[in-house]
Amino acid sequence: MVNFEWYRTFKAVYETGTLTGAAQVLYASQPGVSLHINSLESYTGYQLFERTSRKMIPTERGKVLYNYIKDAVLKLEDAEQCFRKNSNSDTPTISIGMCMETFQYSIEPYISTLPFDAIIKFVEYKEAVIELEKGVLDLVVSAKKGLEKHFEYKAFSKERIVLIAGSKTPTGTFTNALAANSLSGIQKWLKQQVWYGTTGDMEHLRSFWNANFKKHPDFKCNYIVPNKSSIIRCLRNTNGIAVLPDFLCEEALKDQSVKLLWEGFEPIEQTLYLAKRKGNMYQKQLEYLENLFIEKMPVLAGV
Repeated sequence: MVNFEWYRTFKAVYETGTLTGAAQVLYASQPGVSLHINSLESYTGYQLFERTSRKMIPTERGKVLYNYIKDAVLKLEDAEQCFRKNSNSDTPTISIGMCMETFQYSIEPYISTLPFDAIIKFVEYKEAVIELEKGVLDLVVSAKKGLEKHFEYKAFSKERIVLIAGSKTPTGTFTNALAANSLSGIQKWLKQQVWYGTTGDMEHLRSFWNANFKKHPDFKCNYIVPNKSSIIRCLRNTNGIAVLPDFLCEEALKDQSVKLLWEGFEPIEQTLYLAKRKGNMYQKQLEYLENLFIEKMPVLAGV
């Protein structure tokens, strides 16, 4: 019988392109990854990868096998995670989906104090809803509220979307344009600046630009970094601007390494929600988490 780990390893090597990359994804040793691939090739009787000094290039047989097993492996991994949550009734495991920045600024410092096990997954809203539906996630933190009747949404905080600048950004021209209420002057200055954004998530910039100028931004960011916390670190004591949630900027604003440039003509506020399935068997643990989020994000309280 084929070992499931062979398929998991094959999928990781196929997607990362290297034994080293697969080992990092699987938290395994590189020799172990190589052994799994060799075992699978021996079992199937086909060479699945062309080995080069830098890459593992899938053969035609490898491509066919990947298309056959990728969805099945994902489903088995989901089943494995759900089963693990029920394997120890004394210490339940709660799976929480949210963005990286919310985790860092809310419960990250308190993970070790939780009276239960926890799995934190950084996930976008659409994927989070699907995984909450399937039972892969037990709690989701999101700035969006769906219409699912079998979900419970609890508003617990707010975030304000603001325009910030590095402390060395010359802003005199912008201040004058703002004082003169010159829409064209404001836009012209903004488009001339050094912009920072994040990979695959420009929603805050689009929302801010559309709310103030009634159109989508017609320029691109100069620097795309991994996440919003990276933007703060990049902007400290330098020249550049970005649109971010206010709670991420609080510390940098206090030490004046960045400055609040503009909240817009009308401040944009987003409500943050905690979403869970109705009738979840871990109500006690979820209530504990809800209280923790409310307590540890007081700067956003007031919903």
